[in-house]
Amino acid sequence: MNPSIVSIGLSNPGKPISQSEIARFMQLAHQLDDAEGRKLGFLYRKTGIESRHSVLQDFDKLSVDDFTFFPKNESLSPFPGTKARMEVFQKTAPGLAADAAISCMDQSGEKMASLTHLILVSCTGMVAPGVELQLMEKLGLADTVERYCVHFMGCYAAFTGLKLADKILKAEPDARVLLVSVELCTLHFQKECSEDNLLANSLFGDGAAAALVMNSGRGLKINSYLSQVLRDGVQDMAWGIGDFGFEMKLSKYIPALLDQGIRQFTDVFEQKFKLSRIRNFAIHPGGKQILQKVQEAFELCPAVNFHALNVLRQFGNMSSATILFVLDRMMKDQNVQGEILAMGFGPGLTLETLHLEKQ
Repeated sequence: MNPSIVSIGLSNPGKPISQSEIARFMQLAHQLDDAEGRKLGFLYRKTGIESRHSVLQDFDKLSVDDFTFFPKNESLSPFPGTKARMEVFQKTAPGLAADAAISCMDQSGEKMASLTHLILVSCTGMVAPGVELQLMEKLGLADTVERYCVHFMGCYAAFTGLKLADKILKAEPDARVLLVSVELCTLHFQKECSEDNLLANSLFGDGAAAALVMNSGRGLKINSYLSQVLRDGVQDMAWGIGDFGFEMKLSKYIPALLDQGIRQFTDVFEQKFKLSRIRNFAIHPGGKQILQKVQEAFELCPAVNFHALNVLRQFGNMSSATILFVLDRMMKDQNVQGEILAMGFGPGLTLETLHLEKQ
C-alpha cells in the first residue's frame, strides 16, 4: 500500500481584498502618477486574480491615517524593514497554520494525538524556536512528535514536503505525517518600482494548507515523483533576503522558459508517468500565463486548468500552499477520477512533478 494524502485543510487570514484595492495601494507605494497608475491597474486586471488575502490590514484602507503596519504618510517612509515583517510572521503564522491543521484533521477522522511527524513548509518567514514548535503547542501535540522544516525553497516546496512524508512512511509504515505550509507573501511587497516588483506585487497572497499523509486506501495515493532543473532560467526566478523583506526576481520570460523546458521533458514524463494516458493535471497557478503555457506545452485542453484558475482568481499565488488548494478541490470534485499529475515551479528554475491517483 502506497502512502496517500488523506485530507487537506485550508485557511486564509482576514476577508478577501479585491485586486483593484491592492492596485490602488501599490500606486501609492510606487508613487505613480495617474497615467502610470492606469497602466498598473491594467496589469493587475490581466492577472486573472479578483481577490487575495493578507495578514496586513492596510491594503484596502482609503486613508493612510488608518494604516496599522505601514507608516501613516503618503511616501510610506520609513518603509518597514525585514525585522518588522518577521515580527508579524512570528505573531500570525502559527495561528493560521493551526487553523489549516485542525481543519485537515477534522476532515480525516483521525485524532490529533495519533500524529507522529510534523513537516512545516514556508519560504516567507523563518524564526527559531520555530513556528513548528508553536504549532505543536497549539495543536496539543506531544513533544516526541518528530518535526522537520522546509524553508526558502519557493513555490514548489510543498512537493518537497510531500516527498519527505512519503519517504518517512516507507521507512515507518505506521507513521502519520502532518504537512503544514504557511505562506505570508504579502509581508514582502516591495516599494521600488521595478519590473520584478511590479509583477510579484500583482500576484501573491497569504494562505496556509495542511495535508495528512499516511498509509491508507483513501484520498490521493502517491505513486511516484520527479524533479527537474531548467538551468537556463536560473536568473529568471530567484528569492533572497533584503533590507525590506524578502526580495523576488520574477522575470516576464518565465512562462516562455517553462514552455520550452516542458517540451524538452515530454518524453521523460511519458516514460516515467505514461503521460499520454493522464487526463487530470494539478498545475501550480503561479500566474495565468504559466497555466496557459503548461497547458499548451502538453497539448492539453483548457479544462485541465479549471481548478487552478479558480484558486488563482480567488486567492492569487500563495507560494507553496497554493498547490494544496488546487488538490483539495480536485479531491472533492466527483468528476476528477483516476490519475493526477501535479506540477510546481520555483527558484532554480525548478520543476517538480508528483504522480497521484484518486482512490
